[in-house]
Amino acid sequence: MARTQTVTLPLIILPRGTVLLPGVVQRIAVSSNRPDIASLLATVYTRAASKTPNGRIDTVPIACIPLASPFVGPSGQLLIQDGENNTVHPIQDIDPSKVTKSDLFSWGVGAKITGVEGRGTGEFTLLVEGVARIRVENIYSDKPYLEARIVYYQDEVSLTDPALDELFQHLKNLSRELVAILRLSAIIPRSGSVPGLSPLLARRLDLFITKQKLPGALADFMANIVESSYEEKLQVLAALDVKERVAKVIELLDRQLGNIKNNMKITVTSTTLPFTIDPDSAKREIEKMWKPGKPKGQGKVSAPGMGMPFPGPAGFMGRTPGGNSDEDQEPNELEELQKRLEAAKLSPEAAKVADREIKRLKKIHPAQAEYAVTRTYLETLADIPWTVTTDDRLGPQTLTRARKQLDDDHYGLEKVKKRLLEYLAVLRLKQSINDDVEAQIKQAEQELGASEPNKDETAKTTEPDPAVEEKVKANAAKLEVLKSKRMVDRSPILLLVGPPGVGKTSLARSVAIALGRKFHRISLGGVRDEAEIRGHRRTYVAAMPGLVVQGLKKAGVANPVCLLDEIDKVGGSSVHGDPSAAMLEVLDPEQNHTFTDHYVNIPLDLSKVLFIATANSLDTIPPPLLDRMETIYIPGYTTLEKRHIAMQHLIPKQLRVNGLSSDQVIFTPEVVSKIIESYTREAGVRNLEREISSVLRGKAVEFADAKDSGHPEKYNPQLTLDDLEKFLGIEKFEEEIAEKTSRPGIVTGLVAYSSGGNGSILFIEVADMPGNGSVQLTGKLGDVLKESVEVALTWVKAHAFELGLTQNAAENIMKDRSIHVHCPSGSIPKDGPSSGIAQAIALISLFSGKAVPPTMAMTGEISLRGRVTAVGGIKEKLIGALRAGVKTVLLPAQNRKDVKDLPQEVKDGLEIIHVSHIWEAIQQVWPDGQWRGEQQRGHVQSRL
Repeated sequence: MARTQTVTLPLIILPRGTVLLPGVVQRIAVSSNRPDIASLLATVYTRAASKTPNGRIDTVPIACIPLASPFVGPSGQLLIQDGENNTVHPIQDIDPSKVTKSDLFSWGVGAKITGVEGRGTGEFTLLVEGVARIRVENIYSDKPYLEARIVYYQDEVSLTDPALDELFQHLKNLSRELVAILRLSAIIPRSGSVPGLSPLLARRLDLFITKQKLPGALADFMANIVESSYEEKLQVLAALDVKERVAKVIELLDRQLGNIKNNMKITVTSTTLPFTIDPDSAKREIEKMWKPGKPKGQGKVSAPGMGMPFPGPAGFMGRTPGGNSDEDQEPNELEELQKRLEAAKLSPEAAKVADREIKRLKKIHPAQAEYAVTRTYLETLADIPWTVTTDDRLGPQTLTRARKQLDDDHYGLEKVKKRLLEYLAVLRLKQSINDDVEAQIKQAEQELGASEPNKDETAKTTEPDPAVEEKVKANAAKLEVLKSKRMVDRSPILLLVGPPGVGKTSLARSVAIALGRKFHRISLGGVRDEAEIRGHRRTYVAAMPGLVVQGLKKAGVANPVCLLDEIDKVGGSSVHGDPSAAMLEVLDPEQNHTFTDHYVNIPLDLSKVLFIATANSLDTIPPPLLDRMETIYIPGYTTLEKRHIAMQHLIPKQLRVNGLSSDQVIFTPEVVSKIIESYTREAGVRNLEREISSVLRGKAVEFADAKDSGHPEKYNPQLTLDDLEKFLGIEKFEEEIAEKTSRPGIVTGLVAYSSGGNGSILFIEVADMPGNGSVQLTGKLGDVLKESVEVALTWVKAHAFELGLTQNAAENIMKDRSIHVHCPSGSIPKDGPSSGIAQAIALISLFSGKAVPPTMAMTGEISLRGRVTAVGGIKEKLIGALRAGVKTVLLPAQNRKDVKDLPQEVKDGLEIIHVSHIWEAIQQVWPDGQWRGEQQRGHVQSRL
């Protein structure tokens, strides 16, 4: 060992039990109780920044010194016999600020920091690599970190020393033998006492050992791997002489190999042999055990006291029949999988594919990747319900029970309920027909079976009887005709379109309950990949079936009710394909009986599945996909329907959720109506349910306070209108109320909110002023509403003389005047073709000075000829009008059909008048008025 140089280096004291050797990389965990290492690291960064342009910290040398041991002297000599077996270390980690030279071992390593892990946290780890041996001469503690004056030592190796060369070769052989045994122990089932190496790491270690040219470096490396005590590693560190160091490591390797060999043996046909492994043949022995062509024997490797036995090659390949050993586990699993496939009653094509894949699976080694792929595919085939169906509850009480189920779960929605009951009725009739056909088929089969033996008997004795043959052919033809009469169920594909919160999803669940079928929901919102619908092809890693096949697997039957939720939010065409185009085959009744998933790759019958899709809008659904579905529109709930839903469903549900009973909080219809009108404005009932829950939580607090204070009698369960502001805050929406007095230029119109479900009245105010004939529109009116004002003004100007507003027909009523049209609630956007008649009446009222009755409202669009055309939202508008105090409503004559769907209380509370022309509306508004154009109106109207 040559002494090279003496320097002063920053010092890291290694944790107790840790020894760093040259050529070895080690992690040193740094916690908050080691501030000296943090300061040292900062100094290293500073020196690295000034030393090199790129600031590499591995260019700054440091010293790593282990703690001293009472069993090892300063020069590495063992002070106590058998000290290497002593695992008790009385020396604990010491305070770096109070360390002395006697606390540390005399020898250490010069090292470099190769990395820092876990930066930015309270604790981090240093990666330190040993470079060369050093001897500590002195220690300085005048800085936040320790420094040591050390002397570097380099190995001196004589290339002509035969003794050293022989020891070096022996060290290599022992090292490779240890690596081979550790690699083998990674394959053999073992306990934690024998570590194992992965084959890749073992090969790399073997290559490193073979190519190593320096005996001292190999000795240091193997001393870090071999099992040894702290004192033994200190001895290796202090061994300056290379020959002495190699001999010490050979001693450690001999000991570990002997321990392993004594604990392992090979049992072959009841004969026990010592387990000896030649380092050069270890790899060959492992390859022999895995060689596919090796005869199937009963041999196995066992490790006494080290856990479960190790199956031999036959067990590895999964081919050993019989017995209860572990080698039988894989064949038993394959037999179980085959039984599952047989129980699944696959279609003929699927059975053919499954049989072929099972044969392939038996030839594939379980360790190969294709084994898991094939097995997963077969398990998927076994899980798909090819023929398993749920028997529909179709009997004499089917329709009655289904109607009751739908009415109990949902209020209103008559169109949807009607369509579903029609489907049930058709299904019931088809089943009745099929029952009759099956009885006839059974009778025909019996007749055919009775004639067949007679035919055979006749053939044995005499010539065939033509009459018998004709009878057999007739019966066979009759049987085929009867089989063709079987009714095939083609489930409809329904699309429920409506605003959020109206019960589209829960309606599909009610259908499943009424039919007695399984229910499965597929959420299509945000689906952007075609493979999510049709599945991935099996060539891809982690391939899996599409959502439809996965849904059938979860449902477990071939005829579930499948809800395709949010089908309008499916992604369009992209680099991943077009999911909406993939849905075409799923939702086509003429094609989905042979639906092919990319993963399964076998035709699958989806015709028995009752698909119900939901959407909020039809705008984003492609026309070809929309054409394949039967669309049912679900409008928003009216105020009356919401009140009924709240009283019958929402309030009892929220009472249970908030731990209250029906007698502890009492809702009145007035309170519920106030919540609906003043605190919600939506098509569905989700916000209504939230507001009811808020009220109940407030009452729950009051009830709990009264109960805890011992005065429960102070609690009032009755809810009043004044309580709502306390629980819900100020009113969020303000309803328009009909005026009690009237003045010219003001007309009450009707509006249905775009959110659906609610309607109200809308005042239209018109004022005139001196001007040049201009028209000003305010109130955040939309383009359609502005055009309605222009049409109404044009009609009034064209008929001003007939209305008595001008003295002669040539006079312009807008000469020297301007008008201003305004609709209150200016912050709310307003649009739609339904205010033309109200605009015209408002202009006539302003120009003639005649007021419109305040309890009269009207809706309808007009043309330039004065005809009143139909509008939408009649149900919502009239319910809002009744609520606002309106008594008379003018509607277009074309809307007579919509009045039939109105609730009875609306029909009783409003006088509904239908008009087809503006002159009829004028007569209804001012029945006592006299107009010049009235005599000509009938003639003109008849000509039109």
